[in-house]
Amino acid sequence: MASVGRTGRIDPAVKPVHLVCDSTADLGPAYYPAHDVELVPLRIIFGDQQFRDQVEMSTGDFYRRMRAGGPHPRTSQPPPSDFAEVFQRLGSGGGTVICTTISSDLSGTAGSAMQARQSLPDLDIRVVETKSCGPAHGAAVAMAVAIRDRGGAADAIVAAIERLRATQRLVFTVENLEYLRRGGRIGTARALIGTVLSIKPILGFIDGKVQVLDQVRTYSRALDRLVQELAAAVRLWGWTAATLAHADNREGAEALAEKVADVTGEPPQIVEVGAVLGCHVGPGAFGLFYHPASAVQT
Repeated sequence: MASVGRTGRIDPAVKPVHLVCDSTADLGPAYYPAHDVELVPLRIIFGDQQFRDQVEMSTGDFYRRMRAGGPHPRTSQPPPSDFAEVFQRLGSGGGTVICTTISSDLSGTAGSAMQARQSLPDLDIRVVETKSCGPAHGAAVAMAVAIRDRGGAADAIVAAIERLRATQRLVFTVENLEYLRRGGRIGTARALIGTVLSIKPILGFIDGKVQVLDQVRTYSRALDRLVQELAAAVRLWGWTAATLAHADNREGAEALAEKVADVTGEPPQIVEVGAVLGCHVGPGAFGLFYHPASAVQT
């Protein structure tokens, strides 16, 4: 897309910026063509069947199949050739390609994108790891779109994503520990004990890694604990932007949103997490993504 200045005229001094992201941004399939963003999908694997995320399997289909039982789903990063094809097509006409990815501690997707970039040394390609996934990745993409559409340069977009990455928080909890066990995040014994005692973990992304922040009894207390984490951030930051993420539980999300609004003073955006995060947390999970509102002022 050509860069457009504040007057609405194309600014010849700013190189065109082409945006690419992997499917963990969880913005919904209609978002990408509507905002001129190229999607490179991860793979969803059920047994011996493989699907391209958001292309051959929707988020709704993923959760329906997950709830139906059968093989536990797995995910796999796109091959470097998928990124290379997109980078070549977009970058060969000039301009800068900016590609955002899921945390490298969760997936090899960033590595695939970097390999593709290295195979195209004559093109200006920036691979930016978001150190997270889901709503945090989606926020980075949406911010990049806004800056690009106002005529912002590639350097401004990368700097803005890095600023958001430095302040963002994503905390979540699960309804059923079995999905964390199947995904390899906790051991069998810990899952069994947690289920018997109704212990729910409070998990968070720290430097791109998923870590246990706390453990509480009962799911309702776990949800309250998420809101407490948000409230602590509001006391520290002041005006805080929040997004409420759910895994196939829109009704529960709308109820929880009222508590979030009491803390932030405004209703949160509600989004559904996709297959990559969903295969680890399982249906019914909730998360809160939040950051200082100033982090996205560009």
